[in-house]
Amino acid sequence: MSMTRTRCTDLVVGAILASWRYDISGISPEMRRDYEQHFVECARCSARQKFHRSLDVTLAALTSVSALFFLFALAVLKHIKPLEHMAFKTFGLDIEDTYHMLFSAGIAGLCFSVIALALVLTATPVPAYLGGIASERAKLIEQRLPAAIRSLRLR
Repeated sequence: MSMTRTRCTDLVVGAILASWRYDISGISPEMRRDYEQHFVECARCSARQKFHRSLDVTLAALTSVSALFFLFALAVLKHIKPLEHMAFKTFGLDIEDTYHMLFSAGIAGLCFSVIALALVLTATPVPAYLGGIASERAKLIEQRLPAAIRSLRLR
């Protein structure tokens, strides 16, 4: 079923969760139990929560990739200087000025990407969400380990 076709089982709770962008990570455990129960009962709110968390993770991934691309561009400019000959011959530009302009643009882009990543990580519940996923996966892996290895870990 689609999110638009299904209705929320409790419109008041659904409205509260929607205003929080379906993020219950910052509330007390007593209140969280009720909302977690609502997510179990309500397919619409559960699907909306999954959508919002995937959107948050996508934003974090895109800003991380952006920062990595700017780092790569700066490394290329620093070590290879690929535009040196093209800028001088084709455009008639000064080599030093062109290099400094590109390097400054790379630094500015890297700074902007890092600031955007910091904003995404502080404004969204991505760190807690990914930490929860990692701990669940670690428990699954630990359960599959042989008893001899698990006993070594407890020491």
